Amino acid sequence: MQTFTPDQHGYLEEIAGFQTGVPSTPPLVVAATGADDVAAAVRLAARRGLPISVQATGHGLGTPAEGVLVSTRRMTGVSIDPSRGLARVAAGTTWAAVIEAAAEHGLAPLSGSAPGVGVTGYTLGGGFGLLGRQFGLAADHVRSADVVLPDGTVTRGPLEAGIVTALEFSLFPLRTIYGGGLHFGPKRLADVLRGWRDWTADLPDALGTSLAMIPYPDLPMVPEPLRGKHIAHVRVAYAGSADDGDRLVAPLRALGPLRDTLATMPFTESGTIAAEPPHPHAYLGDNRVLPSLPDDVLTTVLDHAGPDAPVPTVLIIDLLGGAYRRSTAPDFTPESRYTVRALSVVDPDPATVHAAQAKLFDPLTPGSTGRLRSFVYGQPLS
Repeated sequence: MQTFTPDQHGYLEEIAGFQTGVPSTPPLVVAATGADDVAAAVRLAARRGLPISVQATGHGLGTPAEGVLVSTRRMTGVSIDPSRGLARVAAGTTWAAVIEAAAEHGLAPLSGSAPGVGVTGYTLGGGFGLLGRQFGLAADHVRSADVVLPDGTVTRGPLEAGIVTALEFSLFPLRTIYGGGLHFGPKRLADVLRGWRDWTADLPDALGTSLAMIPYPDLPMVPEPLRGKHIAHVRVAYAGSADDGDRLVAPLRALGPLRDTLATMPFTESGTIAAEPPHPHAYLGDNRVLPSLPDDVLTTVLDHAGPDAPVPTVLIIDLLGGAYRRSTAPDFTPESRYTVRALSVVDPDPATVHAAQAKLFDPLTPGSTGRLRSFVYGQPLS
């Protein structure tokens, strides 16, 4: 078991995560390579009366780590049982590794929009994925878990309170999806918001979609039609044929996108649908779950996350429904239909970002059915 203290070389690299806006200085970091190391860290923290926390990729950090931080990034590995349609993964594994391993057998996991996210943290947060409207949350399909309990005991079975060191979960027979996006320019934002809302009223469960409003920087790596513009990006992931997909998205194409990337793709390319930034950065995010998107909500979204917003914000609206209605997770109710979520880069003052996001979310809160814990970033859940 390798450990690090703040005065040792390698400490900063070990505590670094994708979310750089939550600075931590835990007095002890345990670089775990297996369940025995995690168990030893739990017993050590108990002896010293210290709190314990866990980090793999560090995408969803909410509060600074204190006491003993267990780093699971070295605990990687995927095994696929194609006959049973199962994957077994170690705690530090990312979705990219699972997607590639499952694809060799014509299978796909319930991964999310970013392949670099850690499987365990994503799943323990519920697991809101590209195919969730058809199959439900990733957490709903966990078959068993290896868990280190608070007394340092290692057990296997259903998810229990403790530190998960491995997960076993279901995969689904799927090689390709119809997916990609439609990008619309700043002058069409209001029309696209209303058009997307109306379009989502009666979609098959096999089609997952979200709409993102993104203030693209004027930089060479941004595709020319989008560079320097506030863009509405409609994202689609459909477990069906290209002909059916084209038919379903026809009403949106009629709105005149600047860029159209919709096509049949191998599931291994599913991370290109949202094309989220791969580089670590500091960000704050929150969300509200809503039963509907009336015009006043769309006006609020445009006012506080559109081109004239005081703080540049990525605003994403996700369609729920489908299999999510059958989930027993506390984040969902039968009325859960949409999430409105915002992400803002923390530069330079977090208080400014908090204030700007409050102006967006305060008007939405009275009609909200809750928040999705998976999409609360850089701040406590409470």
